[in-house]
Order: sequence, then structure tokens, then C-alpha cells
Amino acid sequence: MNQPRDHGGGLDAAIAAYGGKRADWLDLSTGINPVPYPMPPVPPDAWTALPDRNAHDRLIGLARSFWQVPDGADILPAAGASALIAQLPRMRGAGRVEIPGPTYNEHGAAFRAAGWTLDENGFDALVAVHPNNPDGLLWEVANLDAPLTIIDESFCDIVPDKSHIGLASRPGTVVLKSFGKFWGLAGLRLGFAIGDPDILAALREVLGPWHVSGPALNIGAEALSDPIWADETRARLAKDAARLDDIVTRKGAISLGGTDLFRLYQVQDAKAAQVHLARHKIWSRIFPYADNWLRLGLPHPDRWDQLEAAF
Repeated sequence: MNQPRDHGGGLDAAIAAYGGKRADWLDLSTGINPVPYPMPPVPPDAWTALPDRNAHDRLIGLARSFWQVPDGADILPAAGASALIAQLPRMRGAGRVEIPGPTYNEHGAAFRAAGWTLDENGFDALVAVHPNNPDGLLWEVANLDAPLTIIDESFCDIVPDKSHIGLASRPGTVVLKSFGKFWGLAGLRLGFAIGDPDILAALREVLGPWHVSGPALNIGAEALSDPIWADETRARLAKDAARLDDIVTRKGAISLGGTDLFRLYQVQDAKAAQVHLARHKIWSRIFPYADNWLRLGLPHPDRWDQLEAAF
């Protein structure tokens, strides 16, 4: 059965239903780092000129270094991982794809739109969200062996030692990276496909020229050249995730896992929990396939008091 394409976000609808101003609300419905990478200065011509080849090549070189991309794997930046997810199924003839779930539902929607059949025993393609959203499941290399294997590592910069980027040089394999999660820059719309050069060449043709904006090329390059910020951020997020677990589980919820950017809990009634939090101007994530699952992102360091007061 097809799952609804539900997502986090939708804060405008929450405000319409429960009142208040946007500034009053604490949006914990997404897995976006609440302390984003500090915005560096952007050269004026990044806004006014067509994206520069040198800026494009610089970004790719820094991505190769930051993620330790193996020789033989190509790198394709794009306007967000979602743009890549939408087109990847069209790079091969339709067949049967396995997308173990529950997981991020845009993968299934994209494969269905391209004529593929979703099958738990699919043998033509496999999509592995690593770590998985919403439960944080980590995949083993031995299970990533389909002719077309897409490894969605949108949240893997939290745990870089668990990355399967080493598989990116294998034929038929594509690893996806997102800039909206760990770096907290979802509005930048920057993502990467890393892997089989033949697949990425076809994908590049579909996306056309200038598929990454000049500002995104510049900001992405600065972020990827700042490993100290990345290390400090991982330490802070791990501490904050543990704090969130302590607050929520003390009220009877059961931790079901997640990542250091979002935590998944079992509660008695997820909808009731969402309404309760909304009355405290906190927006959370619930799921159509599990009426006792509640997912919470991390608050900004200045907003812990609001969260604790709601519990």
C-alpha cells in the first residue's frame, strides 16, 4: 500500500490551528540542525553572474576531500538532495525496487512516478536510507548489493565513521548527501550525488546547466572546508540529543532511537501528544503508519526552557 507523502514542517498550518506568531513557535518537526553553519560573506557576483566553473570545481574538490570520496567515483552537486531523488529512478529502466521502511517517503514516490514496482523482494534496485529516518537504523555493507543501489546519507554527517562512501566507486551505486540537515541550511538547496560516473553523467544531462546557484556554490565550499566546525557541532548535537531523551523519557515515553538530529519516541497517543505540545507552541512530527510514534528534533540552545515547560 502506498504511504502518504507526509513530511515535517508545515508550521504555517500549525499556527493557523493553534495561534501565535511564528517567532513564538519551536519547530521540532524536522531534523534540521537548529544552529546552522554561520553564513560566510558571498561575493556580489555570485548573485549577479551565472555560476562560475571554477566555483563549481572548487566545491567538488572540497566535497571529495571532506567525504573522502574514493577515486573512480563522480560527484554531482544539485539544488538539494530532493532534486536528485526525483530523477535517479529514471536513470535506469523500470523494474522492481526494494525500499525497506518505514522510511523517507520521497524515494518511493519517485520510483513509482518512474514506473517502478515497489517490492520487498525487489532485485533490480535498493534504496537504503542510512541512518534511516525516523528510527536511525544503520545499514550493513553486506546488505547493499542490488544492481542499482542508492544509499541516502542525508543524516550521515552526524556519524561520518559509519558512512558507506567507500562503496561509491562500485558500479551501480550512488550515495546521496544533503546540506540541509547537519549544516542546518535547508533553504540553501544543496545536495550531492556521489557514485557511478555513468549514472551521474545521465543525471547531469537531465538536470541541465547551472543546477546549483552561485551563492550555494560559495557557501557550500566554505562549510566543507571547515572541519573544526563540523567536529564541534557533532559534540554539541550528541549532548543535546541525550538531554532531549532525558526530558521526554522522564515523562514515560520510550526511546526508539533516531539520530543526534532527531529522536523517535513511543508514546501512548501520538496525536494527543502533538496537540499537547502544539498548545505550548511546539510543533512535532507524527506518522500515518504508527499512531504511537512521536519524533522530535532538537531545539535551539536558547529554547530549552520552552520545551521543558511543555513536559
